[in-house]
Amino acid sequence: MAETMTGVYLPGGRVVRLASLPVPEPGPGQVLLRVGASTICGSDLRAIYREHLGSGPEAYQDVVAGHEPAGTVVALGPRVRGLAEGDRVVVYHISGCGRCPDCRLGYQISCTSPERAAYGWQRDGGHAEYLLAEARDCLPLPAALSMVDGACVACGFGTAYEGLCRSGLSGADRLLVVGLGPVGQAAGLLGARLGATLRIGVDTSERRLAAALEIGAVDHAVLAGQAPGEIERLTGGTGCEVSVDCSGATAGRTVAVVGTARRGRVVLLGEGGRLDVAASPMLLHRQLTVYGSWVTSTYRMAELLDRLARWQLHPEVVVTDRFPLSAAESAYRLADAGERGKVAILPNG
Repeated sequence: MAETMTGVYLPGGRVVRLASLPVPEPGPGQVLLRVGASTICGSDLRAIYREHLGSGPEAYQDVVAGHEPAGTVVALGPRVRGLAEGDRVVVYHISGCGRCPDCRLGYQISCTSPERAAYGWQRDGGHAEYLLAEARDCLPLPAALSMVDGACVACGFGTAYEGLCRSGLSGADRLLVVGLGPVGQAAGLLGARLGATLRIGVDTSERRLAAALEIGAVDHAVLAGQAPGEIERLTGGTGCEVSVDCSGATAGRTVAVVGTARRGRVVLLGEGGRLDVAASPMLLHRQLTVYGSWVTSTYRMAELLDRLARWQLHPEVVVTDRFPLSAAESAYRLADAGERGKVAILPNG
């Protein structure tokens, strides 16, 4: 094993910096992974690549970037149980304190301890040849799934799955997805496996609408400006029983609420923006349930990995471009342009 490796840092201002650093050695309860894939998330672009606007959980601490990694265990620290060299794993991208109620439920994302550290934000992430991870944050990657599949699950697909599970989506429901970026495409693909009888996707981009149709993420793709009338037409005037907003935009969330059937469920997944609707006529009188959903839990993520293998659904279908580590600057520039799908970095080729 090499003594040094290359890591990608994001100092802000749309700059990508590559630097050499030592290959870490795993301590107690830790494993060293050879990174197979590390995908780029919209949160990385919004809060780190463009400007360092984050505070609290989004505060970037000048670490190796990349919070969506999958890799192979190459070394074990003392007192590691349940993992062995050669195991393929997905890294849950938040390492919590392990003791608070949220961590004990598997929702390290909601850990409020000062010990909480997100991979790629407060501790080194997956944009390097090797990654030091806590063994408790590693979930088995089924043999039927690729490294890129696993990286997509580490955040985007896990987030979409959690929201759909919270909504109770079933074969009794039609599904509206607002915002057809990678997370929205994931919601549509997973919605089909969970039984949605009709899937309507809404976006402001014709390219994203076409891409979602091409990969089978939705049955109908609708431009945002035409959404209210088209949703009404496609559902016979009732709306969809479940709506998921992945846009994070105030206008997108309004489309999701308006497009939901009476007594339906609305799930808010996209970060940012506001929910700005008249409460009485839009929510109370229509008896809607609104869920806020933030990432997922280790339990849900493990469940999803198992189901993806059984469903023969490969999350990498949302990936349009793959780059070597040396071309990380090009990878981020392409992802930031917003004209392609998910972008993956393959640190080891």
